[in-house]
Amino acid sequence: METISAETQLIERAKQQDESAFAQIVNLYADKLYNYIVRMLGNPHDAEDVLQEVFLRAYQGLPSFDGRASLSTWLFRIAHNLCIDHYRKQERRVKTVSIYQDNPDEADEGAEEWEFPDTQTPDPMQAVLDRELQEVVERALESLSPKLKSVLLLYDMEGLSYEEISQSLGIPMGTVKSRLHLARSEIQKKVAAYLRGETV
Repeated sequence: METISAETQLIERAKQQDESAFAQIVNLYADKLYNYIVRMLGNPHDAEDVLQEVFLRAYQGLPSFDGRASLSTWLFRIAHNLCIDHYRKQERRVKTVSIYQDNPDEADEGAEEWEFPDTQTPDPMQAVLDRELQEVVERALESLSPKLKSVLLLYDMEGLSYEEISQSLGIPMGTVKSRLHLARSEIQKKVAAYLRGETV
């Protein structure tokens, strides 16, 4: 009860335009929100922009925050909606490494870019295999639709409950569970294919 009371007091102070109170809210939730946004968008620069927009929207909307959902749930709802808006406005960006990375002067304007693995730092074989598997999981996560990815990230990465995710995304709890199951199944299929030696 103390945590709820402290959060309620913080919200009330922020509603009265106490900037130090709002700064505390930012400090409490910035890392969690950023982690969610960057996993949703796959781009740190875009994630920083969206995070700033989340807190701008929160600051503007705080006077109408009614407390029916927790502050965390409300902030994740704003973040989710902004991520979906971002998906609609921009094409997915692909992380690439230029073949002229070491000699940028040699690059022609509009030179084609290729993606290469980082071979500069030798790793033990197990570390290589672990990294490959991690990359398979990351690619599988990136391939999920925003609907499935958001539920998986909120549940497995951010530790939100089914009920909190339901409130954050505005969907029934049964839908949360089914999307979580589908998301995990999709990732498991990709990992299983990789372990069988198939290209994923």
